[in-house]
Amino acid sequence: MKSLIVYYSYSGNTKKVAEVLTGLLKEKGEVSVVELKALDEARAFLVQCRRALSKVRAKIEPDNFNLSGYDFVCLGTPVWAFAPTPAINTFLDNCAGLGGKEAAVFTTYGSGSGNKRCLAYMQNTLLKKGAKKCEQFSIQQFKVSDKEFITAKIKESLRLWPNG
Repeated sequence: MKSLIVYYSYSGNTKKVAEVLTGLLKEKGEVSVVELKALDEARAFLVQCRRALSKVRAKIEPDNFNLSGYDFVCLGTPVWAFAPTPAINTFLDNCAGLGGKEAAVFTTYGSGSGNKRCLAYMQNTLLKKGAKKCEQFSIQQFKVSDKEFITAKIKESLRLWPNG
């Protein structure tokens, strides 16, 4: 299985989850990882949240948005103001080649307010772009350093492992 993980991480929380996911998917085959960088990112967190809430798109480094070469695609983001980050919104707008692919979305979050809405938005976008199935999972910011918890949550949610 050839997998791709695309994520954005401002504070490092989402990156920690992506690293655990990478290790698990390596058991299943080849894994490519892309950490998105917003070129027009505001320094003030509240400004970033307002941009996310307004569904602003970020300028991101040019990347290959064609996902046709992968069997499994994972997309991760922190939840900002009930929504994915502007960098993830840009990726969602531009990605293609999802026809018949399996996918997953994941979030890291603080209070949990807006988490389900964020997951649903990303999941629905990938399904509309042709993904045949899209699983989801979330990790609260207080659990991002608990590798065992993250591993169990991923295996339970993605069902790629026996008894998972």
